[in-house]
Amino acid sequence: MLRKPLLVVLAALFSIGCGKGDAQGQETPDQNEGDNGSISELKDVFAPDYWNDAELVWSDEFDGSELSLENWVFETGSHGWGNNELQDYVADDNVEVSDGTLKIIAKKEASGSANYTSTRLNSKKSFRYGKMEIRAKIPEHRGNGIWPALWMLGSNIQTAGWPACGEIDMMEYVSFDPNKVHFSIHSTANNHVNGTQVTSGAVELGSIEEEFHVYGLLWTDKYLKFYIDDPENIKLNFLRPAVSNAENWPFGQPFYFLMNIAVGGNWGGMEGVDDSIFPAIMEVDYVRVYQVN
Repeated sequence: MLRKPLLVVLAALFSIGCGKGDAQGQETPDQNEGDNGSISELKDVFAPDYWNDAELVWSDEFDGSELSLENWVFETGSHGWGNNELQDYVADDNVEVSDGTLKIIAKKEASGSANYTSTRLNSKKSFRYGKMEIRAKIPEHRGNGIWPALWMLGSNIQTAGWPACGEIDMMEYVSFDPNKVHFSIHSTANNHVNGTQVTSGAVELGSIEEEFHVYGLLWTDKYLKFYIDDPENIKLNFLRPAVSNAENWPFGQPFYFLMNIAVGGNWGGMEGVDDSIFPAIMEVDYVRVYQVN
């Protein structure tokens, strides 16, 4: 969730990029035991009916009144997360599960050396290929300063580091630029540090702060396709390069989910932070993973 998507370049093979932050202290997620990526690779992933055979293999519907610690782990700290972010990510106090949704809450309150608190959740399981969907509603727009994100990182981040591990941004939003959403990928070859990021740029979505939307990813060994609400509504299509390697295609390994609200930062804080906007709440209805066997 690190980046400044100020450059948008669309190519026939892949649509441009941006990048996100690093993960520190993350325990290695479990690889999904139901991942049959090697089997699905034998099928034509470009066939119109390919995803018709996808089956639900994992989900969190956020029913009940407590966050499932079998599914999620808190990642905590106030070290800026590589983006000069201002929040202290804390456990427990900034999440709520009620009425069928998860609430991630950013608050204006002192915590250690930080003046804001928020939550960053990582999935304990990781997945290789599939149709990933997160249905969520962005915080009500009340001013500048927050940076919510729904994204994925390569499970080898502890050994490979960022951006070599790869990053998939299923949804990013900055409140100084309302009514828009961003989709991106990051790798060693494509990241914002070098101005080579791959991103959709700002995609208009006028109801992003008022309504739930599905932020989806179609991921195979041949492409990453990002969509809103319907798999036909593709907003970014990144094809595997003809000559692929670990630098330009780290997307053949398991990735885990992250969900968070950052405060300020190199991108989110470009136009300052309005303290009157807190608390800011992102609601998540579900996270679902479908795979083709």
